[in-house]
Amino acid sequence: MSRRARITVFAFAAAGLAALLVASVVDLPAFGHYQGAYGNQLNREAVAERHTTNVVTAVVFDYRGFDTLGEEFILFASVVGVTLLLRRHKDSEDEESVLRKAPDDHTRSDAVHVGGLLVPPALFLLGLWLVAFGLVTPGGGFQGGVLLAGSLFVVFLAAGFRPYHHLTPTPWLDFAEGMGAAAYTLLGVGALLAGASFLHNFMGPGLRGTLESGGSLPLLNWATAVAVTAAMLLLFSEFLESYVVPSTRPLR
Repeated sequence: MSRRARITVFAFAAAGLAALLVASVVDLPAFGHYQGAYGNQLNREAVAERHTTNVVTAVVFDYRGFDTLGEEFILFASVVGVTLLLRRHKDSEDEESVLRKAPDDHTRSDAVHVGGLLVPPALFLLGLWLVAFGLVTPGGGFQGGVLLAGSLFVVFLAAGFRPYHHLTPTPWLDFAEGMGAAAYTLLGVGALLAGASFLHNFMGPGLRGTLESGGSLPLLNWATAVAVTAAMLLLFSEFLESYVVPSTRPLR
């Protein structure tokens, strides 16, 4: 396809997308004037029933907790698929390519080194806070897990591949991702074995406004955080090993 034809196809696609975006926002209610029946019902009842002041997290891990289980395994299957493809690509390389030394990507800027020492701990602590207080304030296992993974990825940006590689060993990431998804499932199956409904809140509503709010919901929240953190780091590691540093096998 010629350059002019590609530009023409892109222009039509962009125009259609722009029209859809405009149509989707024309009839939106004014900011702060949400009038959805489902959302209003949850706002009235979720805090009293579940003792969670973050209604969104109550929906994710309680009212629609089974949907979140499906999302967990969609993420798990996606990461496994990408990982298998990338590892197959690495395994198919010739011996010279596999054994080639990794390039020296050590950052030589003092400012970047200082930032690399200060930023990751602060981001990691913020990620833990988002997960821990996900049932009290905006946050949760998904958001906090992405931030936790991002805080470790900053190590690669500031110090290079080798420190990041030693900080995030692939076997541990594989194990953590599987355990996070399995823990969510086992919490639901355990409730079934005890004679309750799947994902039943077996610890009661807990204390509102504290880390104990939501009862057993924080357990699901932390299981999700572990799975999301490990999944993101696993993707980072596999892409870096395949495209940034193709000869990482001797580092294992």
